[in-house]
Amino acid sequence: MRLYQKIIVGILSVLAICIVGITIYGIRALDDVNSAINNISQTVNRKTKKRDVAVSIEDREPFSILLLGIDTGALGRTETGRSDSMMLVTVNPKKKQSTIVSLDRDILTDMLDGSTFDKLNHAYAYGGVELSMDAVEKLLDVPVDHYVTINMQGMRDLIDAVGGIEVDNKIDFTLEKVHVPKGKITLNGKTGLAYARMRYDDPEGDIGRQRRQREVVEKIVKKVLSMDGVSNYQKILKAVEKNSKTDLTWDDMLDIGKNYYPAFDNIQQEQLEGIGEQVNGIYYQVLGINELLTIQNTLKEQLELPTSSELAIDPQFEYSMNGFIGNQFYDDRLGNEQGQALSENQIIDSEEAYIEAPYTEEIYQ
Repeated sequence: MRLYQKIIVGILSVLAICIVGITIYGIRALDDVNSAINNISQTVNRKTKKRDVAVSIEDREPFSILLLGIDTGALGRTETGRSDSMMLVTVNPKKKQSTIVSLDRDILTDMLDGSTFDKLNHAYAYGGVELSMDAVEKLLDVPVDHYVTINMQGMRDLIDAVGGIEVDNKIDFTLEKVHVPKGKITLNGKTGLAYARMRYDDPEGDIGRQRRQREVVEKIVKKVLSMDGVSNYQKILKAVEKNSKTDLTWDDMLDIGKNYYPAFDNIQQEQLEGIGEQVNGIYYQVLGINELLTIQNTLKEQLELPTSSELAIDPQFEYSMNGFIGNQFYDDRLGNEQGQALSENQIIDSEEAYIEAPYTEEIYQ
């Protein structure tokens, strides 16, 4: 099939196509694509507070997109759920670079109601996509321009749709009766979902899981880019349209497919990681000032925005009863060891702490 017959379509979904415009081959696929776009399209009732003018994908401006993996859709889960996986992706076509920053779901985060600090992944349960975008935007101090969600079943279907992905698994484990052996193996949807979800057998816990999730994203993207033929893309479309939502328009997707393609060849991976603390008996990740500032500036550089010399802290939270800066950060400017020691001496266990934690901690793999 000749090049001029190809139709460029961007289908962005949270653990894969969310970073790349898919090339659909053949006019016959157009109806399928239109149907998929209609099914996954869902606008949000919010505007970024970090831009005076909305970003223009048509003009090839760098943009950000929040990827949310929702813990429903498979394993019998049908409730609203929480954002079990969160990544912020920035795409810069001029620099031909993309950045994926994994966000720990347990990060102690301002829920933006003036009184509640909770786990970052609880924002989705509190206020859906809109609050998730606002909370991440406040935390990272960069505009969150768009979003994509995908549930667990969508990830499983998507891996199957691309014919599986190859990984070098470092840990032999069994998750919910699904065994994933150690070594170089090809994962199907069932084993691939387990590979992306496992954390308790990983010495690095959720950090190790997030590393594997980023790996799955890249592997699927590469398979998508290498695929040819209408039949393959029809499988991908079916996987996406049943389990994903995005506020990107049809025109946005076309422009991403045509103009942003080179940026997906150079993907920089980052991990926003704090230290574990017990807050009123519940586990949280508390971020260090330097760690967060470094990630913020990395994203700002990718979005071609001015960087900052110090972390901006909301004045109303600058001082708190628990001794943490801004209720949610610890001072790591003295270095990792001293910062760690400082934090350990300030474990939050006071009823006076400016934190509400309405959820009972549940075990999610």
